[in-house]
Amino acid sequence: MVKNLFSLLYSRQTSILSAASIIMTTMVLSKVLGLIRDRLLAHVFLPEKIDIFWAAFRLPDLIFQIIILGALSVAFIPVFTEHLENKGKEDAFEMARAILNVSLVIFIFTTILIYFFAQPIIANFIAPGFTASRQIQVVQLTRVILFGQVILVLGSFFIGISQSFQRFIIPSLAPVFYNFGIILGIIFLSKQMGIMGAAYGVVIGAFLHAAVQIPLVWSMGFRFKFPLKFFNPGVKEIMRLMSVRTIGLSAEQINETVGLALASVASVGSVTYLTFAQHLQVVPIGLFGATLAQAALPVLSSERARGRIEEFKITILTTLHQILFLTLPATAILIVIRIPVVRLVFGASQFNWEATVLTGATLAFLSIGLSAQAISLLLVRGFYALKDTKTPVIVSLIVVTVNIILSLYAIIILKFDVWSIGFANSVSAVLSAILLFGTLHFKVGKFNLKMVLIPLLKMLMATIVMGVSLYIPVKLLDAVIFDTTRTVNLLALTGISSLFALSIYVILVRFLKVRELDTYVELIKRFGRLQSKLKSKEILPETV
Repeated sequence: MVKNLFSLLYSRQTSILSAASIIMTTMVLSKVLGLIRDRLLAHVFLPEKIDIFWAAFRLPDLIFQIIILGALSVAFIPVFTEHLENKGKEDAFEMARAILNVSLVIFIFTTILIYFFAQPIIANFIAPGFTASRQIQVVQLTRVILFGQVILVLGSFFIGISQSFQRFIIPSLAPVFYNFGIILGIIFLSKQMGIMGAAYGVVIGAFLHAAVQIPLVWSMGFRFKFPLKFFNPGVKEIMRLMSVRTIGLSAEQINETVGLALASVASVGSVTYLTFAQHLQVVPIGLFGATLAQAALPVLSSERARGRIEEFKITILTTLHQILFLTLPATAILIVIRIPVVRLVFGASQFNWEATVLTGATLAFLSIGLSAQAISLLLVRGFYALKDTKTPVIVSLIVVTVNIILSLYAIIILKFDVWSIGFANSVSAVLSAILLFGTLHFKVGKFNLKMVLIPLLKMLMATIVMGVSLYIPVKLLDAVIFDTTRTVNLLALTGISSLFALSIYVILVRFLKVRELDTYVELIKRFGRLQSKLKSKEILPETV
């Protein structure tokens, strides 16, 4: 039994949908734990205290995203996969060790600088709207979280290696353990340490994130070797790809930092409202956008390496429609029942009605760009599979500039509340998706636009009807049947109305003959039969 369990955990997923399904299943657990984490924060601390935790998270996350996660996740996998395909496993591992060593040295050096210069950075750029005493608390938490991010570097490299071998279960479980560590910190350390307990929880979570992956990468042959080596032809190529990508990532992180800083100026608690709304919005993006895009990257890289451009184009379009099929109804649900959702997730004694309304409004405006953000994750990976790092960076710079201008105008000039930052993000997300698709369209020799637009229009039509169908029962049930001051009734209201609306959506897409419905129905059947460890018909070429 134990042997079979490990065999399943270490198994290779041989299709985009089966791999995405694995990632999606484990990500559901990770997102649920993330929401439990947020609920615990809302239960234990007032919004102004939670502001301090999220503000402290910004700077460590900024340097981690720029140096490690974003750049390496899109540059490392294509290069590592090419080494596996053309030069073999040992050469690929040699390259992986070298880039890991280089990245750790750079990241640790940057972390030391941030540790000593955290005070002026926090005061002037991260939380300028905070009082001096609150800024000092942000600095203290930032220094603790920085240590956890160093450990997280190892876990992120392990994820890249495992996914290059098309092993997705264990890497997908790593974020679950990360959130679990933060929850442990909140539960067991917050009474003695206050909000600092959550910061130490980040360190615990980072350790668990890396430790759970060690047996898998070890079983595939990866080993740490001494003396440490820093030079390899693959390192030079990854650094070249990263150098351009880092510019785009820096712009994106500056964009998020400006959003947080403006939220700190808007009103007390707005950092928490914006962060909580973003956490709810990214649930469907993570489940349906990031999972499919993440699973598609090794496939797209392999097709590009073998010169199969037509197959590459088909993979992009198929995955794009699969993402839209799931994210469009999620958009309608979050917009229409935003208040019940916020109350269910964050409704606690410390989170009052004003906080609920502002978080709900921010969530609704953020959700307008939900589908655009999800497909942009795929389109960016399409560029990086083609080893084009410049185009996404140019698009990113344009979009970030637009977003920052809109956000500054809304908060500083018009004096709008935090929800306006969400609206600016959505406008920018739609612009990003349009620019990315348009440039990729010409780069790969043009997609069949009829194949792109017809399924999209059908799904949009079904989503609009679904949204109306969701609004009516929510209002009727809330006004006539359910006393939504009770959690059970609130859960019943959202559950019944959402199931009704989703049923309408499924009926409509079936009537409109949207092919993606049949794809997911077939996948569900295969899950039910437990055949071939989640293999679908879409078999991929073997990787070393």
